Amino acid sequence: MHGVGVDMWAVDCVLAELPQLACCCGSAACSCCCGCCPKIKQSTSTRFMYVLYFLLVTIVCVVMMSPTVEQEMRDHIPLYRDLCEKLNAGENCSTLVGYSAVYKVCFGMACFFFFFCIFTLRVNSATGCRAAIHNGFWFLKFIALLACCVGGFFLPEQDIFLEVWRYVGAGGGFIFLLIQLMLLVEFAHRWNTNWSSGVNDNRLWYGALAMVTLVLFSMAVGAVVFMALFYTHSQACLLNKVFLGVNSSLCLIVTLLAISPFIQRLQPKSGLLQPGVISVYVMYLTFSAFSSKPKEMLEVNGVNTTVCVFPFNSGSESDKRIVSIVGTVIMFGCVLYSCLTSTTRRSSAALRVCRNSMPETERARCCFCFGDDTDDYDEEKTGGGQNVLYDERGGTIYSYTYFHFVFCLGSMYAMMTVTNWFHYDNHKIDKLLDGSWSVFWIKMASCWVCLILYIWTLVAPMVCPKRFEA
Repeated sequence: MHGVGVDMWAVDCVLAELPQLACCCGSAACSCCCGCCPKIKQSTSTRFMYVLYFLLVTIVCVVMMSPTVEQEMRDHIPLYRDLCEKLNAGENCSTLVGYSAVYKVCFGMACFFFFFCIFTLRVNSATGCRAAIHNGFWFLKFIALLACCVGGFFLPEQDIFLEVWRYVGAGGGFIFLLIQLMLLVEFAHRWNTNWSSGVNDNRLWYGALAMVTLVLFSMAVGAVVFMALFYTHSQACLLNKVFLGVNSSLCLIVTLLAISPFIQRLQPKSGLLQPGVISVYVMYLTFSAFSSKPKEMLEVNGVNTTVCVFPFNSGSESDKRIVSIVGTVIMFGCVLYSCLTSTTRRSSAALRVCRNSMPETERARCCFCFGDDTDDYDEEKTGGGQNVLYDERGGTIYSYTYFHFVFCLGSMYAMMTVTNWFHYDNHKIDKLLDGSWSVFWIKMASCWVCLILYIWTLVAPMVCPKRFEA
């Protein structure tokens, strides 16, 4: 009897793992092995898997840019130098690390997502063959992604490729940055619309709106005061003083514009929350731009002193390492958030700046950005694992093509960010936040683009009234 019990336990284990095997090598949706995990939608599961692919490749790129990787491999891999010669990887495998390796790996990842962008054109049903490949066969797609990334190291004319791909990646990264800024504006409008919809039913939502708005503007004003104290100097840092005054003045202008009577007549939902979000983000970009600018030296009492720098930086290597890690985590968060939120039907419509892109009936929720889970979907039990809600039985709920297109652009943006945009020569990930004029101007231009986009959403009903008719 004991042997029968063991056999039944083994059969149960195999049955429990069958859904995971179907996920890796078939068209079944992926789910966690733990049954205590909450239910997951098929569309969410699919996008989560692609995020894991993206995150894995980006981490590999960050590791490749680390100056300690080559040294660690040389110290811990036996016959390291001989192995590099057999692989034709250059002296000490120099072609497998550094900016050129990151360019090749990100080129492979961009090609992977671009192929699926073309492959999923005009896919409107989740029951077709192409949709099944998009939503499953994860192990085979992982092998394909790995082959694409490795294939970049065998391209002919490496110097020409790197020079051309650098400009292509800069263009794609800039487009991705624009999408990210448009989504921020959409997020601000959506936040205000969702919470305002609950004011009539519960006055606490009005208090929540007021509290959040106060906190946002306090952060923005505090950032202006902080940068005025520590990032300006009476005898230096002229650009910092000019741009801090310009950006803070623009934030004040858009705030007054948002609550002006003629804007209120066209958009009654326009309030202080949206300019509060925009002001905080603009101040963050301004601070980030000032931090990215090359350090300025000033002779004080006969001693060359660095001015307009972060006041709490002790200058030790441990502090620099902490700043680099935090900066890399922020980069991951921005890229992944943009890739996920820019692919829903609602967010895609919001990029067209239509009044009707938002539903007329909103249910106020704290976590409004994750969607409403009140809809009923077909549920499938996956053995002892997580249950999957098949929310695409009636058709796709997001554009597969646009999803992969955004990830393709995200691959270029991650490549340019890791290699510090155009200043990739001798660049190390430990110096990701060190001075660079290209990064300074990119971030400063992002401030102005963000403000222009928000102003456009306010004045667009006057410029194009027919487009905004209910």
